[in-house]
Amino acid sequence: MSMGPRGMGGSGGGGNGERPKENGFHHSPMANHHNGIMNPHVSQAGPSTNSLYSNVASGGKNYPPHGGMNNDQSLMNGAAGGSSLSHGRNGMMNGVTGLSIAKPEMCYFCFDVLYSHLFHLDAPRVPSFINDMYPLFVTWKIGKDKKLRGCIGTFNEMQLHHGLREYAVTSAMKDSRFSPVGRDELPKLHVSVSILCHFVDAADFLDWEIGVHGIRIEFYTERGSKKTATYLPEVPREQGWDKIQTIDSLLRKGGFKGAVTPDVRRGIRLVRYQSEKITVGYPDYLNHCRQRREGEH
Repeated sequence: MSMGPRGMGGSGGGGNGERPKENGFHHSPMANHHNGIMNPHVSQAGPSTNSLYSNVASGGKNYPPHGGMNNDQSLMNGAAGGSSLSHGRNGMMNGVTGLSIAKPEMCYFCFDVLYSHLFHLDAPRVPSFINDMYPLFVTWKIGKDKKLRGCIGTFNEMQLHHGLREYAVTSAMKDSRFSPVGRDELPKLHVSVSILCHFVDAADFLDWEIGVHGIRIEFYTERGSKKTATYLPEVPREQGWDKIQTIDSLLRKGGFKGAVTPDVRRGIRLVRYQSEKITVGYPDYLNHCRQRREGEH
């Protein structure tokens, strides 16, 4: 898919979703160097993924605190013993049967990759889920109120194993709006994987539906520079925006600093798309690690 550069922030900024990234939105391409974080071509690392699951499940590396997990209500979305696993399509909440691409295992893999990166462990082995080509985003949120902690993705199609391995770390460590995620934040994290599909050139800047479509806009700044910006399908609904507010916020996110007039809005080229989204919290990941450890013994 030839829809702009790789390495885009997608879920909006902090409180108002408008804080731009460097150079108005774009991140430097990562096709060759992968930010020096991890080699995405490593097919299997270390002696066994079992050692990773043992580390997580038993509190290896002195972390996470093995005895304190159930006492931190922020890990359970405000309900002791609750689950933060959720599924969505086009930003809407649906059952597992409504998902054809996004699976919880993709989120578990993102946690594996980030955990291994933070504790300097061998990279996790190749996952078992499909490895088809899709555009994708990885979003990290933190705490009971799920504040945005990092979100970067690509509109280029990538193999899922490669793309999730790359963006799991890049979104946590390289989002210019935030400081890198630290080890102490892991138990409070939630990760979402969004698989993008059904791209359509819109007739105009209003030719999309809130809660159904993500949007990607192309526009020219007041100085004539071409810019792009995107919001994933869930962002306008989460922020309580109508279409005009969403477009205006997205222009600001992309680096437009002039007056947003009707002519500016009409000059936008808009592509709408849909997504499958899956979200997993750290408690679910911890349970997954314990089950895998028991299953591999």
